[in-house]
Amino acid sequence: MKPAVITGMAVRTALATDLAGFTEALRAGRSGITRLPSAQAGQSAVAARLTIPDLPAELDALPGLVPGRHARAVRTAARAPMGVRTALLTALAAWQQAGLDTDGPPPERIGLVVAGHNLTAGYAESLYPRLRRGRSHVPARAALHLLDSDHLGVLSEVLGITGEGCTVGGASASGNVGIITAARLLALDAVDACLVVGACAELSELERQALFNLGAMADGRAREDPAEVCRPFDAERTGFVLGQGCGALVLESTESVRRRGARPLARLAGYGIGLDGNSQADPDRHGESAVMTAALRTAGLEPEQVGYVNAHGTASELGDRTEAEALRAVFGERPDGPWINATKALTGHTLHAAGVIEAVATVLQMRAGFVHPNVNLYRPVDAGLRFAGRSAQHAAIRYALSNGFGFGGIETSILLAGC
Repeated sequence: MKPAVITGMAVRTALATDLAGFTEALRAGRSGITRLPSAQAGQSAVAARLTIPDLPAELDALPGLVPGRHARAVRTAARAPMGVRTALLTALAAWQQAGLDTDGPPPERIGLVVAGHNLTAGYAESLYPRLRRGRSHVPARAALHLLDSDHLGVLSEVLGITGEGCTVGGASASGNVGIITAARLLALDAVDACLVVGACAELSELERQALFNLGAMADGRAREDPAEVCRPFDAERTGFVLGQGCGALVLESTESVRRRGARPLARLAGYGIGLDGNSQADPDRHGESAVMTAALRTAGLEPEQVGYVNAHGTASELGDRTEAEALRAVFGERPDGPWINATKALTGHTLHAAGVIEAVATVLQMRAGFVHPNVNLYRPVDAGLRFAGRSAQHAAIRYALSNGFGFGGIETSILLAGC
């Protein structure tokens, strides 16, 4: 494949809303998971929640906004759902780091991919009391806000993007699907740069309850410290902890980076994506190992060259055991195998945004020379794999995989290379 170069990144999570803070939180193994005071029996009692952004105030604090962008952002998004406001602030930070306002490609050569689907169920749920008060109480603009494409419209208007754009969905693999879609747009020469936003899901109470009843979510009441609930790859794991978050990446062609002298942060060197042919929630070892192998193959690498894997690692009973088996199938049992950790232990499972957030986490660790701890890993499900310990490990990482798997048998893996 033609390498895609990452020139801009940003995150907003319960850990931090800037890259420096996120790096230090990862290094320290600090968890953003807290207890929910209003949780009832039969619901999860823990989550990693974002603070609802004050868009005008945060825009005021952003340096270097081009003329008119502040007013345009307030006009289009001040009353938008929380997820759209979060996406806009995250996208702006990645856009500015990439320097796209200074000497970026023309607007028609910049693409936009929003990773995620069914993003507005929580917003829709919040409108039902208005509907019950009277049909005229439902705001007309809700017809736009209720569509996932509202993210595309707001982001493209504020940033002036007029190239190709789309939303892509893949359940919990959506973030990686978005990154791969952007890489393919670059490879086709459809765009010179592409902004990828892993969108923050606003789940409805119905969706949260269904996930809990499925047995996917941890209850969280058995542990006094909520930071100890999410336990990827540990024998005492009980399910994922819901997290809120948003991530953004700017991917560019090597020609665009060279032309404008942009600073590369990392390269997307390979990827794998496929289906298991399975409509259920249960994972498949063969599908997971296949996409990791495909990512290695498209990058032209051998397993021994990978120094780190940011695992999907949700802390589900079957999911973690299956991923461990897939990792063993690809990398074998070696004391010098790749370091393995799971960022969801700290951020919670940010669903559609997870792939983009974890790609950012992977690049930050590669650049800073460490792997973050598996803070709750006491008894690994597979002692033959090289899991990071409960404190950060120094690591010189040249190549890393980041996995993302979703309900419906959607399997993805991306391979990142240092610059």
